[in-house]
Amino acid sequence: MICAIDHVQLAMPADSEATARAFYGDVLGLAEREKPEALKAKGGCWFERGGVRVHLGVDRDFRAARKAHPAFVVDDLAAISHRLGHAGIDFEAAEPVDGRARIFCADPFGNRIELMAESGL
Repeated sequence: MICAIDHVQLAMPADSEATARAFYGDVLGLAEREKPEALKAKGGCWFERGGVRVHLGVDRDFRAARKAHPAFVVDDLAAISHRLGHAGIDFEAAEPVDGRARIFCADPFGNRIELMAESGL
């Protein structure tokens, strides 16, 4: 029986760690976690905050996930929308689901990201 999700892994192109850090760290506010020594040579980077863990792994034949996506719950959708806009990242509002306001954006690699909160923009 499944009890929890340990992490979400998204793909990125090779040598894109700085770009990943700028988006997932600076814009989304996740802290970078050092990868285990055995995995460092593969490239990529890991981020987390509380129980949220996102691993960015290098895919030599990278293709963005334009439909499949993680949905992150945020505490202030208006604030994160502002941060996205300030960083020049386009986003679009979506219909609320289960009382949660939602927006969609893409990470710098084109992977679809959903951000949702109990209160709206």
